[in-house]
Amino acid sequence: MVEKSLKGILFMSVGALSMAGQVTAGNDVRPNVLFILADDFGWNDLSCMGSTYYETPNLDRLAKRGVLFTNAYATCQVSSPSRASIMTGKYTPRHGVTDWIGAASGEAWRKQGRCSKLLPPEYEMSLKKEEYTLPECLRDHGYTTFIAGKWHLGEEGSWPEDHGFDINIGGWSAGNPKGGYFSPYANPKLKDGPDGENLSMRLGKETISFMREHKKKDKKKPFFAYLSFYAVHGALETTQENWKYYREKAEKMGIKENGFVVDRTLPVRQTQDNPVYAGLIKQMDDAIGVVLDAIDEMGLDKNTLIIFTSDNGGVTSGDAYSTSLLPLRGGKGRQWEGGVREPLLIQYPGCEKPGSTCDVPVIGTDFYPTILDFAGLPLEPEQHMDGVSLMPLLKGKNLADRSLFWHYPHYGNQGGEPVSVIRKGDWKLIYYYEDEHCELYNLVTDISESEPLNIQYPEKVKELKVLLDAWLIETNARTPVADTQYTPQKETALKLRWRTKVLQQQEANRKRMLDKTWTPNKDWWGSIVTID
Repeated sequence: MVEKSLKGILFMSVGALSMAGQVTAGNDVRPNVLFILADDFGWNDLSCMGSTYYETPNLDRLAKRGVLFTNAYATCQVSSPSRASIMTGKYTPRHGVTDWIGAASGEAWRKQGRCSKLLPPEYEMSLKKEEYTLPECLRDHGYTTFIAGKWHLGEEGSWPEDHGFDINIGGWSAGNPKGGYFSPYANPKLKDGPDGENLSMRLGKETISFMREHKKKDKKKPFFAYLSFYAVHGALETTQENWKYYREKAEKMGIKENGFVVDRTLPVRQTQDNPVYAGLIKQMDDAIGVVLDAIDEMGLDKNTLIIFTSDNGGVTSGDAYSTSLLPLRGGKGRQWEGGVREPLLIQYPGCEKPGSTCDVPVIGTDFYPTILDFAGLPLEPEQHMDGVSLMPLLKGKNLADRSLFWHYPHYGNQGGEPVSVIRKGDWKLIYYYEDEHCELYNLVTDISESEPLNIQYPEKVKELKVLLDAWLIETNARTPVADTQYTPQKETALKLRWRTKVLQQQEANRKRMLDKTWTPNKDWWGSIVTID
């Protein structure tokens, strides 16, 4: 690893040199990094991105202080693959984690009862040991590394402490909060708090405690803090107080008679009016607020890069049917923009245009080189081979033109289909493995991906398909195979149930949750606690 780092110094960028000089002028302290990752949080699930229902004053504060990216992407429509890409700087076929860890694959997929045409391929069930992760690299350069929250990149032996984190609070195999969002947490890496303590706030306070202790021990030693919320993953929980506030807000805004439509497979939520989900977002935003306040109070804002993003789209279908991301189509697990386009906020010391926006497409593989570049550290191009530093964009410059890629050869729990995808400029091509057809969209003229343009632009389809095929070969991407036991009649019956009974069930659930007399079971809320 040391040899790799020495080699990387040859690739130190102009952005790194200029920013490192700016941040560390007059002392020898490298900048700190706080990376905040939400789970299943959608592109417009925050008010600074257009939501009029959810309230996120602390994320909005971060946007006002930094740069808001409107075309930011996760590398996958589900969590584990995109999280692995953040850690490695690689696209999903390269690191091999192409589905959420624990999902069935191969012949085991038949046991899911989905009656699918294809069997999804096997995938890596943990982050490979040979990957030189971002925290490993930063630790080798003198950083203290810390994680609070979700990991979901392998069983014990492939937990955060096995991949470069000095301190791990709450990160283990599970991808969702097993004990819910209130203590007790049922988490072997997180001690229970008082009954009813909120999980998001607890993770925020653990991050603050780490930063305070770190500052006391060695002011000159930088830190990398990875605050990885379990929120807003299902199952959804909030307090009765939050539910009441957002139920009444939904009523004032006007509750629509119908909240779902079927899009190809499952019912998809069309309305942002889920009061429990809104309360869960508030709990996460409150936790982010106390962390930002603590950073200001300790004076760390003058020397800390803060990044906020999500691991995949919000859940519009399947799971908890939590939110709507309109005008984006789809959500978590699905191949359209709602599945992969994410909120991204970056605040850094000396921001030249606070409150500005950037429309350049960027992706999760870019964080690794961006953080190294910001810190004035040598890049690791052999490791983060699919990412580029975003420092030029933060400095008001541009990036060289490039294509972005996705590969999800699986069926999503949320109705997604096995696909590979390319975006080049304004154009996006989706290739479907079931029947080998393509869909071409122009994201500037049709952000909702409502009208494929294959007939109008056949040459563009050919061009992008050639580039996509070449990338799949280069990355040695695994693809699904036909299921010899496939029965069309069973699949048709299953999809009919989705279009009728599941649709009716979700409409009923939505209305029940918005009824002022609704009372969930006694354990739903946990204990109500005051957030201080």
